[in-house]
Amino acid sequence: MAVNESAENYLETILVLSHRLPVVRSVDIANELGFKKSSVSIAMKNLREKNHIVVSESGFITLTESGRAIAEEIYERHQFLSTWLTELGVDPAVATQDACKIEHVISRESFEAIKKHIHLSDTPA
Repeated sequence: MAVNESAENYLETILVLSHRLPVVRSVDIANELGFKKSSVSIAMKNLREKNHIVVSESGFITLTESGRAIAEEIYERHQFLSTWLTELGVDPAVATQDACKIEHVISRESFEAIKKHIHLSDTPA
């Protein structure tokens, strides 16, 4: 399931947009990320070739099972890390930016260990 950071970011964005919009199109992704439509178009072609998305004839983008799995994993990391950093006293805007960087480089093993540690320390003695 290994994909590069850019692909993860696109997949996560599609997931987030799919919760807010009735349909997701390349233009929506470009607007959300502040990227050129041509850059998004190339990325969508790559994601389609890797079977992470399906694009309808109308240009509507849908995550495949593999694309959704990657997007949900990255989104969980983002939400968890943002919340944790904020709870540690980090400014919410900084926490969100830092979580976005960390979520792409941390291993699954390390992330799960952090989650386990935090959940154990949240448990009353």
